[in-house]
Amino acid sequence: MSYEQLAKDIIANVGGKENVNSVVHCITRLRFKLKDEGKANTEVLKKMDGVVTVRTSGGQYQVVIGNHVPDVYKAVVEEGGFQAQQSADLDQDGKKGSVFDRFIDMISGIFTPILSVLAASGMIKGFNALFIAVGWLEEASGTYQVLNATGDALFHFLPILLGYTAMKKFGGTPFLGMVIAMALVYPNLEGIPQAGEPLYTLFTGTMFESPVYLEFLGIPVILMTYSTSVIPIIVSTFFATKVEHFFKKVVPSVVKMFLVPMFTFLIIVPLTFIIIGPIATWASQLLGEVTVWAYNLSPVIAGLFLGGFWLVFVMFGLHWGLIPIAMNNITVYGADSVLALVFAHSFALAGAILAVWIKSNNAKTKSLSAPAFISAIFGVTEPGMYGIALPLKRPFIFTLITSAIGGAVLGFVGTTGYVMGGLGVFQIPSFIPPEGFDITVVGALISAAGGFVLAFFLTYFFGNINKIEGTDPATNQAEEKQLESNKAPIQNEVVTSPLIGQVKSLESIEDTAFASGAIGKGVAIEPLENKVFSPVAGTVTTLFPTNHAIGITSDQGAEILIHVGMDTVKLDGKYYKAHIVQGDRVDQGQLLLEFDGDRIKEEGYPLTTPVVITNHEPYQVSITNQQEVKAQDVLMELKGK
Repeated sequence: MSYEQLAKDIIANVGGKENVNSVVHCITRLRFKLKDEGKANTEVLKKMDGVVTVRTSGGQYQVVIGNHVPDVYKAVVEEGGFQAQQSADLDQDGKKGSVFDRFIDMISGIFTPILSVLAASGMIKGFNALFIAVGWLEEASGTYQVLNATGDALFHFLPILLGYTAMKKFGGTPFLGMVIAMALVYPNLEGIPQAGEPLYTLFTGTMFESPVYLEFLGIPVILMTYSTSVIPIIVSTFFATKVEHFFKKVVPSVVKMFLVPMFTFLIIVPLTFIIIGPIATWASQLLGEVTVWAYNLSPVIAGLFLGGFWLVFVMFGLHWGLIPIAMNNITVYGADSVLALVFAHSFALAGAILAVWIKSNNAKTKSLSAPAFISAIFGVTEPGMYGIALPLKRPFIFTLITSAIGGAVLGFVGTTGYVMGGLGVFQIPSFIPPEGFDITVVGALISAAGGFVLAFFLTYFFGNINKIEGTDPATNQAEEKQLESNKAPIQNEVVTSPLIGQVKSLESIEDTAFASGAIGKGVAIEPLENKVFSPVAGTVTTLFPTNHAIGITSDQGAEILIHVGMDTVKLDGKYYKAHIVQGDRVDQGQLLLEFDGDRIKEEGYPLTTPVVITNHEPYQVSITNQQEVKAQDVLMELKGK
């Protein structure tokens, strides 16, 4: 059953969305506040595929889902049009992460669904360029044209795919985002600047001089090229989600199906052309002016600036402000030194990706690294940037640093481009001056090789690759281990006590979801000390933002859930302090968490802590017969059936 259908069934059986005041989720269950619990079909919900059980407590109607509750929650919020209470930009401390972290999370979440096709397209583009370079194909040949269309189609129409994934990331209807993107890359609009003279020009004589070819309701529209762009469609879909949600609330249900998208399109598409387009155009022009000024001041400074931020400019589409300058320089002066300063960036990225490819323990990351590395060598950076470097953060930062150093070298030796040539390795011939090979070409080769090597070593030794991968939306190391464990024979293992305390049977505790064994087999502990230690060596696969619950996947594949206290999610993180973050590797006996037991009990919450094996099916679970345990005493023994 799909999460969407499950969400529809859950909403219908809690009395419909009009019976829901709010809904949040904790580590295993949806927590509804209903207007009238009598309208809920509890017995129907309990028997529903995808629902473990139902429990009512503390004014909450709790639908127990299990480990995949975040996915079901998203579907419930989208289906019901509810306000999401658990923000996607919370970090492991329950607080909003830094702007950079939230931006990376957003970009990664948007690009993750298309990483494989992005990498495939990048490889086709790179190999097609190689075939031209070695003389196997000619640009006029049909073979080249078909391969070029195959490899370049995704990049040209990238906003359409991003319209879908970004709208989904922001909680809107994905197909609305696709249609908004289609309007942005509509061929008739993109061709207007080449087809005729402008109606008039705005800001004549300034750096923001902009020809106007059409108006919308008398408002000037400054056209720009949206194909291959990233940020405009992301910004558009963000606001489109808000507009869609507003109209979902105010438009009558009988006409909602077509009026909501219609009003969303009529507002967002014109606003994108009128506001986002000019902002992007002017920002690009400003970047061009600043770069030319910096180059005249010092080529080294300009190299540091352009080399260091080129990939960032590409993300925001600002690099378009430099391309006309370079083309004009080559046309008028026969040479251009501006774009030559960014030559090292693709090699620096390739070096960082190679380090990830070699060192990563994650099978999916390795599989993405191979085509991303090849693409980067050929100058196609999107697969590596969005699929590898950005999600892992440090490789991206090291790429920027080494690209800046490479840019400074290029500026120092005066490397110059004489034609608008290829990218990556195919750009090298464009640096050879008419009089022949000289120091400027040597400098280009040094910057490329140096950037590659430096980025490789920085990423390999300081990239924190496997630790950070646990939070990479593209994949999860623990998931890979679980996939492997599903295929391999079940291994016996010992789970030690994470707490000092008194042992209780699960059946004796008040929470029926745990007591029934629906969430997993295990035991409960009444803590006598306020510290939680890791019961196994493995990976922290789940740390709830309020820090009251931790999920660990052992190296042998057992999944252990430690839930400190009953209903303590309501404390919103008060009195809990985590010493690890989601994705960390932990050793058996390592301190995971501290809590203030006295304050928690003063607030009226029991400290009873279930410790359960959530994937217990392949195991025979033997519980200790001790009435009191110390941390690291044997708590459970798991034997394969």
